Formats: sequence, structure tokens, C-alpha cells
Amino acid sequence: MIPNKADRHVLVLGIGNILNSDEGVGVHAVRALQAKHGEPETFALLDGGTLGLNLLPLVDDATHLLILDAVDAGKPAGTLVELHGREIPLFGGAKLSEHQLTFQEVLGLALLRGTLPEHLALLGVQPANLSIGLDLSPVVAETLPRLYERAEALLADWQALPAGDSR
Repeated sequence: MIPNKADRHVLVLGIGNILNSDEGVGVHAVRALQAKHGEPETFALLDGGTLGLNLLPLVDDATHLLILDAVDAGKPAGTLVELHGREIPLFGGAKLSEHQLTFQEVLGLALLRGTLPEHLALLGVQPANLSIGLDLSPVVAETLPRLYERAEALLADWQALPAGDSR
């Protein structure tokens, strides 16, 4: 059940380190969404970078949380990965990426505090290159549009983005 629009806070959070090539794919995706949608009234877009535990208050306030990130799922590089709710590992049991350990702890703490958003999704891309560099690898750069298009589809499912919105 999706809460009344006035009673919810939809957050799209791009996390990652843009100094480590594909590790920054979530930040690149949220920036692409910001370029397309500006500052939308129905959802918030945030470059969470590597802020880790500093993101806990934002997670606490969200009713809907969409995380965009590099995800090491053991798949071929460039694979789009989608996880929902309990499929997303909490705490440090399964390390998804270099900074992710801290963000997994953020999600685990939100669960312990009873503030983990009911609507929770992780969209990511299997990285090819995590070495120092500002550019995404070609295979991950090619997947980037599919990542933010899937994010838009999920936002539409959550009634935070009108279906077919192609501003």
C-alpha cells in the first residue's frame, strides 16, 4: 500500500566514490536524473557520495528509498542488478562495494530503530573497473541510461513520477 502523497517522502540516493571509476555509477545516475528532472516536487534526489552514517537521518525520514550504486553481485560487468526490501543485505554480512559496508550498516541501524523505509529498492550495476579514475568503464557507461530509466519506472510505480514522464 502506497501512503498518501502528503504522508510520504520518496528519496532517490546515489552513492559511491566518483574517484574510483565504476564505483561512482550511482552518483552519475542521480546526477543524470537531476539534469532531467531538476528539483521535483514528488521525490528528492541526493548525491550521497560516501557519506555513510551521515545518511542515517535521511533514511530515517524516507517512506520510500531508492538506492543507486555499484553492486558486486558476481555478474558480468555492466549487468543491471535490482533488489527489493529483504533481498538487500543489511549490516556488513555481504559487502557490495568499497563504501557499501558503511551504508549497509546505515540500513541495518534503520532496521533496528524501526525506521527502515517500507518501500526499499536497490538498483545497481556490476562494476568492471574500481581503480582510480573519474570516468566510468565503457561497459558501465553503456548501462547507465538503463539504470536511470529503471529508476524512473520504479518512481512511476511508487506514484512519485507520472507514468510516461519524459521531460
